[in-house]
Amino acid sequence: MPSGHPGLPRPSNKIIRKTDLLALLEQIDSDQQDRDRILNLENNFRDRIQAHSQSLPLDSAEFKKFNTSPFVLLMHALHRNHSKISHIEADILPAKLFSSMETSAGRMIEAVMLPAFGWEVVESEMHSVNSALDGRCIEPDLVKVTTLKSGPRCLNDEMSENFADAIIGNDRAWASDAGVNRLEFTYGVLYGTPKLSNKKDWHILRNIREKLPEGTVTRQPDGGWSCAYSRDGLEVEVTVRIGQDWWSYLGGNTCFVELCTALIRACVQPGESDPDGQEYQISDLAQIVSTECVLEDYNVSLLQRSQLPWLFLIARHFCDQIVDG
Repeated sequence: MPSGHPGLPRPSNKIIRKTDLLALLEQIDSDQQDRDRILNLENNFRDRIQAHSQSLPLDSAEFKKFNTSPFVLLMHALHRNHSKISHIEADILPAKLFSSMETSAGRMIEAVMLPAFGWEVVESEMHSVNSALDGRCIEPDLVKVTTLKSGPRCLNDEMSENFADAIIGNDRAWASDAGVNRLEFTYGVLYGTPKLSNKKDWHILRNIREKLPEGTVTRQPDGGWSCAYSRDGLEVEVTVRIGQDWWSYLGGNTCFVELCTALIRACVQPGESDPDGQEYQISDLAQIVSTECVLEDYNVSLLQRSQLPWLFLIARHFCDQIVDG
């Protein structure tokens, strides 16, 4: 299906204001229940990250496991003016760590965050009824289920159709297992924005509409990120929620900031931050991490002042633009 499909939504820029982030952080900091939850999240994240890092035996790693391109190695050597093999080794080791972490980070986030907000993690085998699910939350007259992806461009056309088939083929089983007749399915994305999506996630909705019998769809997906249908007494809503939209759905408007705060506390030690006027090679990084908007008397216990640039850096992954206020 061409990217110019007439039903595709046209999302606008998602903007995060640093002053809004700081206000939400202040709100969380003043609530003991929120504070306790963040401390628990922090400990859980740190334990899992440390366990994962210890499972990376780079001291005994074999070259074949790095999957390097010989051409890229040489191009990089020229770029960095390398003369020793130890120089290139020092560069590819962190790259291997990044690659390994990327494959497990999403599952870690799911395993920690879902239970913290009343959801259960769904463990299932491939080609089973629940193989498309990562999380579930049963309410008195409704079951919420979700599949979660790390980033906004994880799907291709075939995967979009497969998700549509999985939803249509298993909706009754998911609802019956929970003893309800209402189902909310979310295709959730852990970071990113609708504008960054390649729109293959939206095509899940289009495929559902095209595969269902005429008259079944009660809300069309054209121009939006959800659709609904009704058949045989079962009411189903399917929604694509990307980045902040997913976290707000999971735990309210502070959930996204709680996630960022817990991860920063788990991973970034308080200390000195870059000085004012620091020149970064990434052209807009200085603006992203600037703390000029932070008032002198701003003070929260959950994050130290030196960690606030990290909050802004992480938050930038959930928006198209971050501004001071």
